[in-house]
Amino acid sequence: MERNEKDVLSQKNEEISSIEVVQPRIERLICVIRDKQVMVDSDLAVLYQVETGALNRAVKRNVQRFPEDFRFQLTAEEYENLKCQSGISSTKDRGYGGRRTLPYVFTEQGISMLASVLHSEVAVNVSVGIMRTFVEMRSFIANNALLFERISNVELKQLEFQKKTDEKLKQVFEYISDHEEASQKVFFDGQIYDAFSLIVSLIQKAKREIMLIDGYVDVGTLNLVSKKKENVSVVIYTQERTRLTESDVENFNAQYPVLEVKYTKVFHDRFLIIDREKAYHVGASLKDAGKKCFGINRIQDDEIIKSILQRLESEAGLE
Repeated sequence: MERNEKDVLSQKNEEISSIEVVQPRIERLICVIRDKQVMVDSDLAVLYQVETGALNRAVKRNVQRFPEDFRFQLTAEEYENLKCQSGISSTKDRGYGGRRTLPYVFTEQGISMLASVLHSEVAVNVSVGIMRTFVEMRSFIANNALLFERISNVELKQLEFQKKTDEKLKQVFEYISDHEEASQKVFFDGQIYDAFSLIVSLIQKAKREIMLIDGYVDVGTLNLVSKKKENVSVVIYTQERTRLTESDVENFNAQYPVLEVKYTKVFHDRFLIIDREKAYHVGASLKDAGKKCFGINRIQDDEIIKSILQRLESEAGLE
């Protein structure tokens, strides 16, 4: 186990003055363990502005998304070697001192997965920066292979292959950083977490109001809309045979005001309308998202959105 190759050869950096290193703070936090470039959970927690325990609890709640090649726990020997190579004082600063359990480390794939688990703009932006640093480091190593005598021929071939794919990865990073969802998305049976994650991300885009048209709602639906931003109102249009009770609505409003439930029979399909500007056609009730194959489509035609809003207003006038 050794720190990342760039730090190992820091004394030779003057020989390659034409190369600039972006985000040096992040690069210093990347180390090599079990022949993989990884970052320690406590370092990631600092970057994501969360507690280390909170980060690991979020991962444990979604542990199926973090297989061994995404995240693994250090052995006692690996932990001691890491502390020795990092320096005792720096390891305390980074949160290692006084830990009751051995740290977890995350590979590049695991770090990219963290953004979807933590559900925050900070996590998305930091993950993009970290992933770009991984890309930059691979490019650095591949372009300066002669400086790294410890890298085997097999590792160099792997780095060269990864370098060829980095351009596509950069396009993915740009997609993430723009926070723009695809106009169409299909989920297959079993993709419950992915479906819920997308729906929550749409709900969190609302700045003023969320309007949901869904004939079958229950407490599970309220769990989703509770992810909204503070001071965003919610109006749910559903059928009178809804499973929601007055007590459910009162309990919701006590913690996440303001929710209003209205009843209508004229809609068969489900629609999610954000701030009366963006609308989505949802192929399944929100409470059942991911249980069977369904799709979510962004409605691009503003006239259609206006028509839906006008119908809702006419329904309200008939009450």
